[in-house]
Amino acid sequence: MENRVKINRESRGWSQGELAHRLGVSRQTINAVETDKYDPSLPLALRMAKLFAVPVDQLFLDQWEPE
Repeated sequence: MENRVKINRESRGWSQGELAHRLGVSRQTINAVETDKYDPSLPLALRMAKLFAVPVDQLFLDQWEPE
């Protein structure tokens, strides 16, 4: 899975710490999501999408296709 969290964060001029504060998580969580070391929970993914005002599937891209 690929995500566009960093692109959206940087386009707003926010640091990882500022985004973390807005979402109520640690900066380390934001770093782990941005570097694909951690997939966020559904509630966190939904909050990120709301904060960035984009649909979840535009923030988190899944290339998986059913057979």
